[in-house]
Amino acid sequence: MKITTIGWWGAYPGKNEAASGYLLQTDNKNILIDCGSGVLSKLQNYIDIEDLDEVVLSHYHADHISDVYCLQYAVKVLIDIEKRENPLDIYGHEEDDKFSSLTYEEYTTGKPYDEETELEFDNLKITFKKTIHKDTCYSIKVEENGKTFVFSADTGWNDELIEFAKDSDLFICETSLYNKFYGRVEGHLTAGEVGKIAEEGRVKRLVLSHLPHYGNHKDLVDEVKENYSGKVELAETGKYWEL
Repeated sequence: MKITTIGWWGAYPGKNEAASGYLLQTDNKNILIDCGSGVLSKLQNYIDIEDLDEVVLSHYHADHISDVYCLQYAVKVLIDIEKRENPLDIYGHEEDDKFSSLTYEEYTTGKPYDEETELEFDNLKITFKKTIHKDTCYSIKVEENGKTFVFSADTGWNDELIEFAKDSDLFICETSLYNKFYGRVEGHLTAGEVGKIAEEGRVKRLVLSHLPHYGNHKDLVDEVKENYSGKVELAETGKYWEL
């Protein structure tokens, strides 16, 4: 599988960039994980919208779903002009009224998941684990041919995330806070906490995402390395990993 960074900013996109969004690709599938502000425009640098097969949403905060609604219009237009054949399935949890908005006429269909769900697409298996966040949110694990990719989504410190991400080949983790903000912002992780989760989980490769709009992001890497001995890097638009 190949995972490409479409957007990595927290809260809102930086100039000419996007908030949360990652493109997961196999030989036969194009799956978008999260669809925050700016993602729909950036996505088209990598695939055509008519070739998007599924969308999986971690939760319903705007920086993770705001472009879903324009995507629904895009699917309608493409089907109506016969450039796209199939409606689009959009996966989300049902613990928020916004789930109903994922279904748009006959063009997109909301599909529910929870911690018991196992989605299967060809050789991919996708599972979910609830996080610690202001509103209900889920981490996402993708497994294929013995390789594992985990996307933390938004979360505060969560012991269960250590087990969920354990031994993963690629762990993309929210790193919203510098260490000086420890204990001051609920529902998000400091760099030091991210390092501890990755180290205890024996993560092979760590990518920092959902980054703040202040400070020097290289300081986040340094703070992570105080607790994590593995490979760590910052998410960047267009950066990809093949597992």
